Amino acid sequence: MKVMKQMNVLQLAVLLGMGVSLTACGEGGGGEGPIVAPPLAPAEWADKHMPSGWWTDAAKLEEGRKLYNGETNPDVNCGNCHGKDGKPTKAGARDFRVADRMKLYSDSVWAWRIAEGVPNTKMKAWKSKLSEEDTWKLVLFTASYGLPGKGWDPATKSWVDAAGIPTAPTTVPAAPEPAGK
Repeated sequence: MKVMKQMNVLQLAVLLGMGVSLTACGEGGGGEGPIVAPPLAPAEWADKHMPSGWWTDAAKLEEGRKLYNGETNPDVNCGNCHGKDGKPTKAGARDFRVADRMKLYSDSVWAWRIAEGVPNTKMKAWKSKLSEEDTWKLVLFTASYGLPGKGWDPATKSWVDAAGIPTAPTTVPAAPEPAGK
């Protein structure tokens, strides 16, 4: 009888362990739960987008990689939680490789979440350690994991081939009039 109880306890422990493991892993989402759209960016971020020409700028992408890995600023190392390859190393960190989830984030939402953090999670606000330009470099780099070759097109409000995103023409401001004329 004692052996039978020990077998039942062992079987129960194995089943519970498997259940916890399956729950933690999730189905295709890296344990992040169901794929749902994030909240919209607040007004102060809603109209901000990747600077013109950056979606295809290899130098900006490399700057983003260095920021992500803590090479530029040792106080900022996204890879500590999100993994050097975009696969999270810490529980709850977003898996940037899951395209079905990441395509739901506009570039504005992505930048907002980096700058302001995500409430009720371990994702803190980074705006005190990053310039807005550096935030956009991180958006560019992290998007390359799940959405390689894509860029957010504000006109269509969707991810499209980055090469097809029109760049804003650059204008050179007129020289100011000399003083005293």
